[in-house]
Amino acid sequence: MLVARMLRQVVGQMLGSPGCGCWTASPPLRFLGTSPRQIPADTNFHSASFSGTDQPRVLITGGLGQLGVGLANVLRKRFGKDNVILSDIRKPPDHIFHSGPFIYSDILDYKNLREIVVNNRITWLFHYSALLSAVGEANVSLARAVNITGLHNVLDVAAEHSLRLFVPSTIGAFGPTSPRNPTPDLCVQRPRTIYGVSKVHAELMGEYYHYRYGLDFRCLRYPGIISADSQPGGGTTDYAVQIFHDALKNGKFECNLKPSTRLPMMYIDDCLRATLEVMEAPAESLSMRTYNVNAMSFTPEDLAQEVLKHIPEFQITYNVDSVRQAIADSWPMNFDDSNARKDWGWKHEFDLPELVTTMLNFHGSDTRVAHAN
Repeated sequence: MLVARMLRQVVGQMLGSPGCGCWTASPPLRFLGTSPRQIPADTNFHSASFSGTDQPRVLITGGLGQLGVGLANVLRKRFGKDNVILSDIRKPPDHIFHSGPFIYSDILDYKNLREIVVNNRITWLFHYSALLSAVGEANVSLARAVNITGLHNVLDVAAEHSLRLFVPSTIGAFGPTSPRNPTPDLCVQRPRTIYGVSKVHAELMGEYYHYRYGLDFRCLRYPGIISADSQPGGGTTDYAVQIFHDALKNGKFECNLKPSTRLPMMYIDDCLRATLEVMEAPAESLSMRTYNVNAMSFTPEDLAQEVLKHIPEFQITYNVDSVRQAIADSWPMNFDDSNARKDWGWKHEFDLPELVTTMLNFHGSDTRVAHAN
């Protein structure tokens, strides 16, 4: 009742005083999300279409995370450097700041986000701001604010300004009652982490906004993403990144998951390509708004055996983190991504041998430079 009274008061103040010069004949209003943001009921919410010569104007939130910088590089090559704006609440390193447009953006500040979209004529928005699984469990209230309240702001801005919106989801959107091998697109989810719960919320809210308001919402459930040029970010699958750093630096690695823990994985180049492909896919080819995508599935033991082929002296030990292990045990072992392959032609390029070779070559060159210095 209190919320209803507050909304009535706000609307009354807007509509009751024609002397302000703003609302002499007011159309019906539609309220989106938890804030009284005024959107005329006859607004067309469908995403803007582009001619062959037009390029999308892109905003990436949470841009300094594992995927944002790589995605910005891919999109700038495709659409031009000045058409892709990277944003975050942190100060960027020099090489990122000078590589293309970068601005401060706080997704919890609706007005700031709206101004950015309007002032920069944004048409595509990639929403990467989120606290990952293990980090989210350590700070549930912050994860709830960033992953859920921030999402609501993004959805409202995207709907109001007819954006094409991409929000990534995750293997963490499934739970222990989900079918694990393989996990289809549509099944029981019921995750048990705030990260997973927030991602299921994002999937459902995005689909709701699509069917209710015509928002062009697109979502991929990422497997564990392995990247050569970024540091682990607190996720449960990050062992598959750290192992390469430690193998080349120390010749050994302590894994925080059991050796038999099988999870779906993907190299970052495949991940970024899948993201661009689903965003460029014609709307009529999409039979759903949230898709699984996959490339490979392996265990820490499988990965260690492949590393041993390149570094014979490599040693792996196991010191299981009970929190991360419980999370991993509730996640899919393998993704069924047949719908993505059928609907918009998804096809991965990196399997486990190619992944290990690429990662070791990248970090090996860095290690040699460091030793030389």
